Amino acid sequence: MKNKKKDLPYLLFLLVMPVLGMIYKLINNNPREAVILSTDFDKMIPFLPVFIIPYIFWYGFILGYLVYFWYKETRVYLKTLTLIVVGELICFLIYFFFQTTVPRPELTGDGILIDLVGMIYSHDQPFNAFPSIHVLTTFTIILGSLHIQNKHIIHRIFIPLMGSLIIISTLFVKQHYILDMFGSMFLTSFIYGIVFDVLEFKVAKSSETVYVKD
Repeated sequence: MKNKKKDLPYLLFLLVMPVLGMIYKLINNNPREAVILSTDFDKMIPFLPVFIIPYIFWYGFILGYLVYFWYKETRVYLKTLTLIVVGELICFLIYFFFQTTVPRPELTGDGILIDLVGMIYSHDQPFNAFPSIHVLTTFTIILGSLHIQNKHIIHRIFIPLMGSLIIISTLFVKQHYILDMFGSMFLTSFIYGIVFDVLEFKVAKSSETVYVKD
């Protein structure tokens, strides 16, 4: 990790993630009437418990690739994390003024997949779905990875592939609707254009860009 010791303190910025999680928990309730954004296409999407696997894998995917971005290029890491923070704060604001809900299917049958779906349902109330934070953060990682140079072929394939599975998993486990997904991708793309093409980090300017082989 040549010349990366000086960037080590930037990893502490990841502590903002549990803070965002706590804010989400505080507003993940139903004190007022919530809107259902279901479309005819949503009604055609089946409930497939197997997609709970990529849905849960999201937790490791986001944190793991934020650390990977820091390891490869701190500047991209900082911009990606900034995009996530700004995006989630905007989501929280939308949730407060425009609350939505996603009615969930009745869980029947046995097996580890059903148990995992039940666990997610019990820990995440079916409110505040538009835009989807799952999709927003995943799409952010996909976009951020475009700025990482000299990626191993495994990462070039795995990031968009797993990211896409995570995004569509939100539909198949009935955590989100189509509008939640596209709303998140639109919001992410808008913020992405500002963070990656306009903002400059002074701390990054003062350090040389170092690429580390996988």
